[in-house]
Amino acid sequence: MENIKELSFNKYTALSTLSITLCSSFFLLLVRMKLAHSFHYLFLIWNLFLAVIPYAITTYLKRSPKRQNVGLVLWLCGWLLFLPNAPYIVTDFVHLKYNHSNYFWLDALVISAFALSGLLLFYFSLLDFNKIIAKKLNTEKANYLSILILFASAFGVYLGRFFRYNSWDIVSNPMNLFIDIANLLVNPEYMKESWIFTITFGVFLCGGFWVFKTLEQQKRPH
Repeated sequence: MENIKELSFNKYTALSTLSITLCSSFFLLLVRMKLAHSFHYLFLIWNLFLAVIPYAITTYLKRSPKRQNVGLVLWLCGWLLFLPNAPYIVTDFVHLKYNHSNYFWLDALVISAFALSGLLLFYFSLLDFNKIIAKKLNTEKANYLSILILFASAFGVYLGRFFRYNSWDIVSNPMNLFIDIANLLVNPEYMKESWIFTITFGVFLCGGFWVFKTLEQQKRPH
């Protein structure tokens, strides 16, 4: 009974928080479209949709705790492929350098709102993953695996932002993807930049996840 209460409390908190941030994001985008008479930032909706997919997967898996290990692994592989799409929205701030409108401040707010929504989806999903794996292994191993995934996500963001790869390229364009990854790992021309980005962004994600997990533990019902 206590586990059911905790699950209900955490899910209510997640959905209410996400609802507020998502509605705020769409509202700011609508205001921006109205004032600037431009649909330039509509791509943020697609990016946010991709960020919802990993959260939807872990939400589904948490509600199906008796799933077989093979099925769980397959679902988590798909989850891992889409997971970098959530923090990827943070890098959309790069579009501001091409901005010459009078609503630069509003553009910054729009991207900030979508980036926050993406990060919340990312952390809620990773927190669910952490709990799922902790039941299969243990808490310590789940935490180490979560850290590894945080840095893997940072590398995925790098591939998406600078090499323009998408999650489905591992199926539609696997050869070029693997060749570029190999070049990043062994070619000194690209290796330094990729490692700097992956480590820096990974540390940023780790710090956010630590804060997020600490706050989540404090809000658990006693």
